[in-house]
Amino acid sequence: MVGTTVDTTINAYSNGTIQNSNGSLVGKLDELRALMGKAEGDPLRIVGVGAGAWGSVFVAMLQESYGHLRDKVLIRIWRRPGRSVDKATAEHLFEVINSREDVLRRLIRRCAYLKYVEARLGDRTLHADEILKDGFCLNMIDTPLCPLKVVTNLQEAVWDADIVVNGLPSTETQEVFEEISQYWKERVSMPVIISLAKGVEAELQPEPRVITPTQMINRATGVPLENILYLGGPNIASEIYSKEYANARICGSAKWRKSLAKFLRQPHFIVWDNGDLVTHEVMGGLKNVYAIGAGMVAALTNESATSKSVYFALCTSEMIFITHLLAEDPEKLAGPLLADTYVTLLKGRNAWYGHKLAQRELNLEMGDNIKGKGMIQGVSAVKAFYELLSQSCLSFLHPEEQKPVAPVELCPILRMLYKILILREYACEGILQALRDESMNDPRDRIEIAQTHSFYRPSLLGQQPL
Repeated sequence: MVGTTVDTTINAYSNGTIQNSNGSLVGKLDELRALMGKAEGDPLRIVGVGAGAWGSVFVAMLQESYGHLRDKVLIRIWRRPGRSVDKATAEHLFEVINSREDVLRRLIRRCAYLKYVEARLGDRTLHADEILKDGFCLNMIDTPLCPLKVVTNLQEAVWDADIVVNGLPSTETQEVFEEISQYWKERVSMPVIISLAKGVEAELQPEPRVITPTQMINRATGVPLENILYLGGPNIASEIYSKEYANARICGSAKWRKSLAKFLRQPHFIVWDNGDLVTHEVMGGLKNVYAIGAGMVAALTNESATSKSVYFALCTSEMIFITHLLAEDPEKLAGPLLADTYVTLLKGRNAWYGHKLAQRELNLEMGDNIKGKGMIQGVSAVKAFYELLSQSCLSFLHPEEQKPVAPVELCPILRMLYKILILREYACEGILQALRDESMNDPRDRIEIAQTHSFYRPSLLGQQPL
């Protein structure tokens, strides 16, 4: 089902008005079109794949900025068909609509309001792709977006795309892009892909390594890594769409990243560029691991500032330790990683998930794809990092015990999260047990070990040592 594209030069919304001048937008778009070899009259085709909160917001920002330039660019988003909206969500959605005069007027003008009345009364079932056309993301009902052009047929969405935005969770990326590859067999030129996914998987054979979404896409489609980029940063999707100031990095090859950074940049959304693709991508997944534990600690200690600070000291020391394994210059990652961790601990879905688990409002039997939130990517990341760092081939000589130990042995928080979330040997209270272990060393010792040993393992990111 395909929705309609709305002319944003006419319709301006209070949470999404265009702030750039039209001339500046045209200039940025023309620069990117020229780089991609687009001829006059042949619009640049941008497609979002996956309609979670961040994927939907990202496409909506592009639509608001560039959607009115329809002779130069076409923007659409794909999501799976058939997902129904339950009555409780329909009732809440109706309240959101009626609390926002601009949204209410827009729906009435588009003759789309009546279906929400009928759904509120239980006389009609709405579907996720249907409401997305009107600007409502199922994972972010409280933040209405601009109307989007929605496609539910994957082949129709991607076969001629110039730029594909991966808004899928890491756990779904491989499968969906394997299907996409079937539709690209006869392409003459390869598209550019921007991945927003913050998650990782582990591959243990023939040697242990992290597999990131960009690497999954490369494997599945054959699109060269030069054409695949990662965009991430410390941000909350709903706040970015509401014009809260934010920044992000687009990482990848020099051929594309600078022009894309300029194209994506807005007054409230500053995009920098960086050449270190995989490391930034892995760090985006790592902070989700510890965010779940932060939510548990907050709930179990009644938001104790002292307990949360103890946890923060321990989890950041583990993250620093792990970055020394993964990065040749880990100090360069300290700022971006801590910033991303900070915002995720404050308001991210992974911290929310840990909080709800500890309060027993959710349980592990519900899985990690949660209604109204989407995929909790920290769960699969816990499994990936634990399994990776447990490998004996990564062992090093412990300076005090003078025996070989796997890296995971120096990560008590990661070990406990694995026992809670994956093995299910402990309840959430186990995270406090890990915090209060009297035999635990000072977190500073872990950092010192990392800094004084040759830990860097380029093979963990699929790279060869120089």
